Amino acid sequence: QAFRKAYGKIWDLAMIEVSVEAIASLAQYYDQLIRCFTFGDFQLVPTIEEFEGILGCPLGGRKSYLFSGFYPSMERVAKVVKISTQELDRLKQNRNGVVGIPRQHLEERAKALANQGQWTSFIDILVLLVFRIILFPNMDRLVDIAAIDTFLAYHHSKESPVVAFLPDDYDTFNLRCEKSSAGIVCCTPALYVWLVSHVFHHESRPVCPLQGHRMCVEKGRTNWEELLAGMIGASVSWFPRWKEGGAMILCSCGEFPNVPLMGTRGCINYNPILAIRQLGYPMRGAPLKEIIVPFITRGFNEANAKILQRICKAWNTVERKDKELRAIGNASSVAITSG
Repeated sequence: QAFRKAYGKIWDLAMIEVSVEAIASLAQYYDQLIRCFTFGDFQLVPTIEEFEGILGCPLGGRKSYLFSGFYPSMERVAKVVKISTQELDRLKQNRNGVVGIPRQHLEERAKALANQGQWTSFIDILVLLVFRIILFPNMDRLVDIAAIDTFLAYHHSKESPVVAFLPDDYDTFNLRCEKSSAGIVCCTPALYVWLVSHVFHHESRPVCPLQGHRMCVEKGRTNWEELLAGMIGASVSWFPRWKEGGAMILCSCGEFPNVPLMGTRGCINYNPILAIRQLGYPMRGAPLKEIIVPFITRGFNEANAKILQRICKAWNTVERKDKELRAIGNASSVAITSG
C-alpha cells in the first residue's frame, strides 16, 4: 500500500502499451518554432498541468525539480542502491556523453535485495529503474546520473519530476525536425495517454486519465495516420473530466514571456498561451509573436551556465492565471502558424 501511495501512477505508466504508430504519426505534426502539434485548424500542446494529472504529481505547494548544476555524489547514490561508493565508482560509465550506472547491474542488485527480503531497498531500486525506463529513457542502457538526481529529489523531497521529463519530450521532437532519422526517446507512455485523452471522447467521463486510457477500446483499432490527418478542432476532446477542478494555469516564469523547462538533456521553452482551450479557457485570438519566441540549449556545460542560472531564478517568480483567462472572447480554436 505504501508503494502504491508513493509511486502508484508512475508504476501504472510502466504498464501502458504504447502504440508506436500513434507516436510516429503525431511526430509529423510537431511545429518546432512554436512548440506544439499543429493540425488543420488547431494546436495541441503538452502542458505541465496535464502531465501532472497523468503522473499524479500536481505541483500545488510542491517544489518543481530543477537541475542544480551539480549531480549527486556517489555516496548519496550508494545509500539508495545499497552498493558501496567504491563499487559505484568502478561501475560508472560514460557512453556517448551520458554518465551513469549500467542498468543490468541495478537489476541484478534489485533481485539480490528481493531474495534477501530487503523490500524497502528493493522498492527504491525498482522505482529508480522505472524512472530511467519510463520517465527518462536513453539509448545507452545506462541509468544516467541525471535521472538518478531527479529520482532522489522526488524520493527525499517530493519534488515534481514533470518539469524535468516534459522538456525531454519537446527536445526529442525538436531533434526529429533537425534530423528525420532521430529516434523518439522520451516518456512515450505519458505522451500516449495525453494524446488518447484528446482524440477520443468518453461517455462515462472518467476522473483519472489513466482510467480513461484503460477504458478506451478505440485506441487499439485505430489507423492513427488517417485519424490524425482528418482531425479538426470540433472533433477534439478539449477538456476531459479529469482536468476539472485544477489549479490556476502556469503562464510564465520570471523574465521569460512563456515557460522555460529544464530537462535531463538541456533547456527548452513551451507556450501555455497556445494551450488555453485545452486547459478549459476560451481562445481570444492569436497571441503576440514576441511571447512565443523559442529557445533551446543542449547540455549543461560551462557555456550554458548563465541560461541555467536565469531559468532557476525565473522559477522563483512564476505567474499563474485564472480569472484573466476567463474573459469573454472567441471560444473557437485558433491555429497559429510559425511561418
